[in-house]
Amino acid sequence: MQLKDDKYILLKTPTGITGLDDLTQGGIPKGRPTLVCGSAGCGKTLLAMQFLMNGITKYNENGVFMSFEESSDDLRTNVSSLGFDIEKLKEERKLVIEHVRVERSQLEQTGEYDLDGLFIRLGHAIDKIQAKRIVLDTIETLFSCFSNEAVLRSELRRLFNWIKSKGVTAVITAEKGMDSLTRQGLEEYVSDCVIILDNRVIDQVSTRRLRIVKYRGSTHGTNEYPFLIDEEGLSVLPITSLKLDNLVSSEIISTGVPGLNDMFLSGGLYRGSNILISGSAGTSKTTIASYFAHEQCKNGEKAIYFAFEESPQQLIRNMRSIGIDLEPHIKKGLLQIHSYRPTLNGLELHLLTLSKLIRDFKPKTVIIDPISNLISIGNPNEVNSMLVRLIDLLKLNNITALFTSLNPYANSDFAEDSISSLVDTWLAVRDVERAGERNRGLFIIKARGLAHSNKVREFIITSSGIKILDIEKGPDGILIGSERSVEPNKID
Repeated sequence: MQLKDDKYILLKTPTGITGLDDLTQGGIPKGRPTLVCGSAGCGKTLLAMQFLMNGITKYNENGVFMSFEESSDDLRTNVSSLGFDIEKLKEERKLVIEHVRVERSQLEQTGEYDLDGLFIRLGHAIDKIQAKRIVLDTIETLFSCFSNEAVLRSELRRLFNWIKSKGVTAVITAEKGMDSLTRQGLEEYVSDCVIILDNRVIDQVSTRRLRIVKYRGSTHGTNEYPFLIDEEGLSVLPITSLKLDNLVSSEIISTGVPGLNDMFLSGGLYRGSNILISGSAGTSKTTIASYFAHEQCKNGEKAIYFAFEESPQQLIRNMRSIGIDLEPHIKKGLLQIHSYRPTLNGLELHLLTLSKLIRDFKPKTVIIDPISNLISIGNPNEVNSMLVRLIDLLKLNNITALFTSLNPYANSDFAEDSISSLVDTWLAVRDVERAGERNRGLFIIKARGLAHSNKVREFIITSSGIKILDIEKGPDGILIGSERSVEPNKID
């Protein structure tokens, strides 16, 4: 504790793990033990090792990793996949790794089995490199030799008090019990901070989640939060940190579609706004989205295109047929196209993956085509919840976003129910059938803060791209298709 403004403030140690320090409002308690528990394969050891490695590389705090299961060679191999060189850190006297094989014969007997031998070994490692962080992985193996519950409880408290007396910040991993957070059911009561990891499967889709069960002396996020494990380690999406307090821009950017900018009196859209394009199949939603991405990249800005229906090669080929070449933008590093089926991950993992890619690439524009495919992995309420958090994330970073939504039927209201009230601008594209012809029409349903046309404009697609046609009136009203005095496909 530290006295500040006549109040005691709990000191914290940052973990360096993306999102976790946001949830804990600065990190785990400094100089105290934190318990990380969960079932097999949920990422306990990875979180602990990442906490230790980040301490060395980011905060200049040496660390000791004491393993009761994995050998030093196994740990070295696992950590090297994250880009950390354990051998180099050991040579620089910044890291000590101890592999302790726990057996009854190795524990000193003084009436009852105790941990004095462990304290001596761990204390020597801490003093050797002046460590500020330690990891014990996993505690069940350490206490497997204690059959007497009273002795177990006593030694457990003694271990935690010894850690506090050394002034080191500790992460201790533990296996999940049947009816308790841990197998012994005692560790969570003597720990100052308890984090539980979970890897659950719902409808054949696996999702990892993290929850802070308790944190003595500090407020913290209390919900379940999805987390991702990839080649860079573990990262968490702190949903509760997304608030409606983002800054806004008055800068106008072009849609890239010839004639569409003219439908807005401002000549385009606000930077950082959210745009929805909805319509039935074949109404050119993807084409308009590609125009938008192409325009931003032409201006030297980065864009990410998430395609749920086409591969990058297919999208590039199709757009090239109408005069839009996206490949040069990819080669210049201005455009990324990520294509996969929505069923690859659950909704929460999709959200976390999107946020991680956005954080790493730092685009000015994000396109998701189409959001309606997400309904295949969740009901409309779940999809809506995921999209709300995504839109908040984009607004927080002043990223312009364009979403497309497929309405399979004329009376489909997926877009309206799930996202239309959240977006700033809503464009609708639809088929207009008359006189045995199928023509395309476009109109603006809403545009917050932007004066706009209320006309339905016909448009065509030629080998040179989209053309939004001028309105032509006849005796019986607006003329479309072959009713015009000049056929649309002959217009320059």
